Amino acid sequence: MKKEETVRQLAIAIYTVNRHAKTATNNRELYTLKNKAIQRLLQSGDAKKIGLHFVDNPQLSQQSSTVLVKCSDFLFHTLPEKGDFTSLPHLGTQDQTFRNPQERMNLKTAKELLIEFVGEQKVPIKTRKPTFIPKRPKVSNTQSFRSSYLDGK
Repeated sequence: MKKEETVRQLAIAIYTVNRHAKTATNNRELYTLKNKAIQRLLQSGDAKKIGLHFVDNPQLSQQSSTVLVKCSDFLFHTLPEKGDFTSLPHLGTQDQTFRNPQERMNLKTAKELLIEFVGEQKVPIKTRKPTFIPKRPKVSNTQSFRSSYLDGK
């Protein structure tokens, strides 16, 4: 397979992982995998940082920016590094009319491809231990309740 086709397959895999991460309940693993793959493509010269974009929905009403990265004919956003603010042009708000090409790839296939490309067996994620919440016992209408001071006895 030619290098351009390999890079395009990786871009489709990143696109697939990113699309699923936007709706997943536990999306940290997917975003970590996406970011590691993009960093690897940037290091190899197969992806290029284009500029900075304002974030559409910034947290805590703070203005923040993301880095626009081009890989094949796909565009992705990643978190900026310190040097990006001085070396990249600021493009303002995101162009809502641009869409990445509609490509389909199975999520499992995309993850396997990116994990192999990144060179890790499994992408480490930080997970919080679930807190134990005891279930309340169900009370049916036929169960008798203890008398209380409200009963008037």
